[in-house]
Amino acid sequence: MTQAGLETHGTAARMLAALVALAAWAGIAVHFHALSDGPATWPAALWALAGYFTITTNLLVAIVFTGVVIKARFATPWLLGATLLNILLVGIVYGLLLQGLKELTAGSQLANILLHRVTPALTTVFWLAFVRKGTLTWRAPFVWALYPLFYLAYALVRGAAEARYPYPFIDVVRIGWEQTLANSASIALAFVAAGEVLVWLDRRLGGKTSS
Repeated sequence: MTQAGLETHGTAARMLAALVALAAWAGIAVHFHALSDGPATWPAALWALAGYFTITTNLLVAIVFTGVVIKARFATPWLLGATLLNILLVGIVYGLLLQGLKELTAGSQLANILLHRVTPALTTVFWLAFVRKGTLTWRAPFVWALYPLFYLAYALVRGAAEARYPYPFIDVVRIGWEQTLANSASIALAFVAAGEVLVWLDRRLGGKTSS
């Protein structure tokens, strides 16, 4: 039985998808509560959250996997591949560049675990176990890269307007434009390279060897 490009072995796929969606929704909700529980108003807390790639990508995960649960047509192998690659970027960049830079409260620490560790891990397991393989093309990572590139432009424009940047590796005020662009280019190249590895794995697991 297949639905939306998934290998649905009984209800296992939808149960795991529900767990992935729950982790993403819960992480966002806990982080929002941690912000709005302080001096920030609800609109200010929402605006603050909207500035982070971690939040926008976990929102993508939450929506896509909710779609899997309700059997939405948009939950295709192509979109699930894009979602996986972007949430892996969240986890890897956090682990390599951001971990330990801020002291977290109890609520923020729980949100941090859910958003940076649990959702990347569960999304990977879901993709390996249930997404139909052999459908991705070598061009896909270049299209998938449009989302993080759009976020980068948004973050830089917003950062320039607010004089505050969400991540230290794109903090133009502190490191300058040259280093910011170099950092961004390095991450973009790594993203596309990782995407091509994902496509290669998809084709191998799907039994395709030709281009």
